[in-house]
Amino acid sequence: MKPDEGIDEERGAGRSSWREGPTDLRLVPLAAAAWAAAAWAVGAAGRWTAAGVTVCLAGALILLVRGRVRRRRGDPGGGREAAGPGTTPGRRLRATAWAGVLLCAAAGAASAGLHAADLRRGPVPELAREYARARLEVAVTSDPRLTRPKVRGNAMAPVSILLDGEVTRVERSDGSVHRTRTPVLLVVPSGEGREEWLRLLPTTRLRVGARLAPPLRPGESFAAVLKVDGAGPPRIVGPPSALQRTAGNLRAGLREATEKLAPDARALLPGLVVGDTSRIGPELRDAFEATDLTHLLAVSGSNLTVVLLLLIGRPGRAQQVERGGLAPRIGLSLRVTALAGGGLTLAFVVVCRPEPSVLRAAACGLVALLAIGTGRRRSLIPALAAAVLVLVLHDPWLARSYGFLLSVLATGALLTIAPRWSEALCRRGVPGRVAEALGAALAAQAVCAPVVAVFAARVSLVAVPANLFAELAVAPATVCGFATLALATVWMPAAEGLAWVAGWPAGWLARVARTGAALPGAELAWPGGWWGGLALALLTALVVLGARRLPYRGVVGALVAGLLLLVVVRPAPLARWVTGWPPPGWVFAMCQVGQGDAAVLAAGGDSAVVVDAGPDPVPVDRCLRELGVRRVPLVVLTHFHADHVAGLPGVLRGRAVGAIQTTGLEEPPGQAEFVRRTAAAAGVPLIRAEPGERRRIGALEWRVLWPWTGAGGSDASGSSVEGPNDASVTLLVRTAGGLSLLLLGDLEPPAQRALMGVHPGLGPVDVLKVAHHGSAHQDPGLMRAVRPRLALVSAGRDNPYGHPSPRTLEALGAGGARVLRTDRDGAVAVVGAGRDLVAVPGGGPLSPPGLPG
Repeated sequence: MKPDEGIDEERGAGRSSWREGPTDLRLVPLAAAAWAAAAWAVGAAGRWTAAGVTVCLAGALILLVRGRVRRRRGDPGGGREAAGPGTTPGRRLRATAWAGVLLCAAAGAASAGLHAADLRRGPVPELAREYARARLEVAVTSDPRLTRPKVRGNAMAPVSILLDGEVTRVERSDGSVHRTRTPVLLVVPSGEGREEWLRLLPTTRLRVGARLAPPLRPGESFAAVLKVDGAGPPRIVGPPSALQRTAGNLRAGLREATEKLAPDARALLPGLVVGDTSRIGPELRDAFEATDLTHLLAVSGSNLTVVLLLLIGRPGRAQQVERGGLAPRIGLSLRVTALAGGGLTLAFVVVCRPEPSVLRAAACGLVALLAIGTGRRRSLIPALAAAVLVLVLHDPWLARSYGFLLSVLATGALLTIAPRWSEALCRRGVPGRVAEALGAALAAQAVCAPVVAVFAARVSLVAVPANLFAELAVAPATVCGFATLALATVWMPAAEGLAWVAGWPAGWLARVARTGAALPGAELAWPGGWWGGLALALLTALVVLGARRLPYRGVVGALVAGLLLLVVVRPAPLARWVTGWPPPGWVFAMCQVGQGDAAVLAAGGDSAVVVDAGPDPVPVDRCLRELGVRRVPLVVLTHFHADHVAGLPGVLRGRAVGAIQTTGLEEPPGQAEFVRRTAAAAGVPLIRAEPGERRRIGALEWRVLWPWTGAGGSDASGSSVEGPNDASVTLLVRTAGGLSLLLLGDLEPPAQRALMGVHPGLGPVDVLKVAHHGSAHQDPGLMRAVRPRLALVSAGRDNPYGHPSPRTLEALGAGGARVLRTDRDGAVAVVGAGRDLVAVPGGGPLSPPGLPG
């Protein structure tokens, strides 16, 4: 057979010059055994690991010895043709294969046990168990990264800087000094000196004072968490290595060259090229997660594959007389081309850091290099299995990494399932390139979606089209990005020009992610955990099997695609007809945002006033999209606690916002600064709510009842206003239809009593937004005075605060109010007024009973 008779690279045409044999799976059980054993052993006690290794070695030895004895009995001469009964070559091979599986399992467990033992030796684990303080010398082993902002109760957890490191010297409080080599995680408060910490390079040696603590979960890859004292700049006692300085200069050059790009392109391009995700904000990351495009936020095997394709050409061409790519055009032989590919891979690892994600990307890229060079699929699965085996033995914690599992599954699907599905699509008339891209996207989603469901409890319904559209931009963004990286250190103007070119496809990727995430049905809630993942895997298998056996697959496929499109797009009239949400003519809605507040007052058409924004941008944005709100003349933030203001970016996302009104007491100051910064970035003015202020927008009219004196101080009744809750902006709202609403924010009983003193004529209302998530701290006099017909409580499901309080719910019910709560009823909408007043829970009936008169 001639060398150029490999599989035709034009798989999209459905032609091949010859058929390969079945896929070679012999290395797969070996890699799986090492993987499973390492995953178990990194969290097991040392004695159990030693016992497991011993059992595996003993089992392998027994199988090998029995096989040798049988060979001697059946074939004294050592040949194979005289094998006796029960000693056929097939049986001997099976015994050898099982012995190999046990040996690989022993190797995986032994490697994991030795790595885990390093975390239990020396003074660092002992100090961590005692939560002691010490002075330490630490060698940095990763790039610094920022934690994601999180809301805890009514506060926003401060952003911290995380670094992986290795402790080399420990000085205890008693003055004793110990030498060691122990992996740790450094947590540095983000404050003064933040920029110096973020510029640290791997191999830099630091001297820090810190309190040590054990890892939160067993099986972590570090022995202790070091909570570094203070927030000053790092104290460097040893510079980084020359190799890391070179890599750092290249990365810094890329950041400088992309500085003038649009925000999304400036954030994405360094991540796509070298894994620098420091500029990617939570909003953009959420969009990529919703569309299952997170593999594009950082380096992956596909990035390296694009560069190798540029060098070598399309699959199968390497062995042909007319080779593809740049290599033959610059006179490189096949052997030199292979060495150049390996050199590119090594440079890729150095510049992007030899971290687990980069190592697995390089391994997958090398497997792709084999595919490019040979065009033969039969040898690719053994190559992937060998890469998995080597990586797991090198770093056993990869065995418990969801990212590693997703990488391996996606690569395996692209090598095995995707070509068959592409050929099937070609036979049904789909153009070759489209069939190849669609088959790859479908295969990767089919095998990865169950794993995503395990830890994210969701399924992306837009992942396949999002990946198809993103694929158009990955290659140009990667190639131009790497060219920018190479030019940045020698000719910055040219690098900036290339970065401008690369910014177009990078911006396209961001638009694809944002557009897909903004669709109403982009994500589907799904049970999490392994049972949820197993259920999704079974459902996927049933769908695939059913698709193969269904008659008239084209018609059924078109119907399914149309139905999926309707589910994702959710046209407002259709969604309202199917779900009853939002109800026609709604005038007020309480969004389901977890443990926080977000309310919406309809102002006519697609316009609404938003009162508070909840703790997270995603749910409030989703709520406003479901309600059809595109214009927000005013956002009222009752006070600056995080569970009321942290979701503000979600309100601003894609909407015309006129102004943001706040209370006068700017506490907590960090969260008040967050509001100012967010408003300034969106170009929205901030105004202060004035006591007694009256406003009218569309069908709405309201009056500011509180805080009477603005920021702190004493109110008109002489009562002291203390703390952010008591400074909550309180609104009395009336609609054109005569509906009255009292929105109390988080007022505590002292402020509620003062409110009654300032406004003694405050009478009954139709709707009460119960203060402070329905906590037990309510003023009975206020509840008796306003006597609401409908009381709405915004609280998170299973919240740790006991909200809403049973005592508060009983008091409201005794006063004649119907109580609805977002933790049980979901979002709630109010329709009508007077005797026609109706409350519609988001998950309730289309026509719930009217409220009591």
